[in-house]
Amino acid sequence: MSDADYLIVGAGSAGCVLANRLSEDPAVKVVLLEAGGSNRHPSVVIPAAFSEQFHSKRDWDFATDPEPGCDGREIFIPRGKGLGGSSAMNAMLYVRGRPLDYDLWEAEGCPGWGWNDVQPYFLKSEDNSRGASEHHAVGGPQRVENPRSPRALTRDFIASAEATGIPFIDDYNGPEQDGVAEVQVTQRGGRRWSTADAYLKPAKGRENLEVITGATVQRVELEGKRAVGVSYLDSRGREKLLTASRDVILAAGAIGSPQILMVSGIGPADHLAEVGVELRHDLPGVGANLHDHPSLVCTWDLPGGGSLADAEKPKAMLEWLLRR
Repeated sequence: MSDADYLIVGAGSAGCVLANRLSEDPAVKVVLLEAGGSNRHPSVVIPAAFSEQFHSKRDWDFATDPEPGCDGREIFIPRGKGLGGSSAMNAMLYVRGRPLDYDLWEAEGCPGWGWNDVQPYFLKSEDNSRGASEHHAVGGPQRVENPRSPRALTRDFIASAEATGIPFIDDYNGPEQDGVAEVQVTQRGGRRWSTADAYLKPAKGRENLEVITGATVQRVELEGKRAVGVSYLDSRGREKLLTASRDVILAAGAIGSPQILMVSGIGPADHLAEVGVELRHDLPGVGANLHDHPSLVCTWDLPGGGSLADAEKPKAMLEWLLRR
């Protein structure tokens, strides 16, 4: 007798959605495992406090190897740890991507990932404060809003861009994405709206969904070539085993999922041999080809204040609590 039909590892941006959708069927049992906690901390909820989570217990706090092209420096890679995953600690910017990007995926051999295939799912997920249109929808679980209090500095920046010939676009998630625009954010009424809020919270009352926090998965348990469960450490450090009759689903992120696969013996045979992991399945692509979008931050001293940094001050936090 298995513990569940589906085991989902990671309650982040993907895991919360999967837990909601799979548990819609009352005939199946779904267990969602998350290494972090409930993520009710004010730095999660208050939009301007998101950077307070960096290097905290709500951050996996990854770093790259020293980069030769960056004078040997390590690059900090924050990743959310807790319900909502990185959707509970990111900057909440809602950017769907260019239609051309998805069409290129399809052209490179990924059928079903073209823009015409994925756009209906963007619309299905949205509850957009702009209202329903050809490019947006209302009534979905993921709230999307315009900033509630655009800063004067934002307007000055946009005006400067326009003065150089860069066109203003009202909606960069619409038909045109070349230009300058105000951001759209995953917030509801002035607070962060993570996938835990959008997808997991509405489903947590279902009897067929169990959410276990403080559960750090150690490996996928295999019978031959089939995944049948996971071993994990609970919040007290005790090792436990859960089994699944249908699927074990890894949703632990671009870094966490391949790491779990490799410690389970699934990955490049030569690398696993180097680190002393017993090979269960030679799969060379695991742990390779990660591409991220690095950014360079230019810091300027702004006379008179008015930058987003002011929002991190205690006075601004108190104002948020009183006026939100």
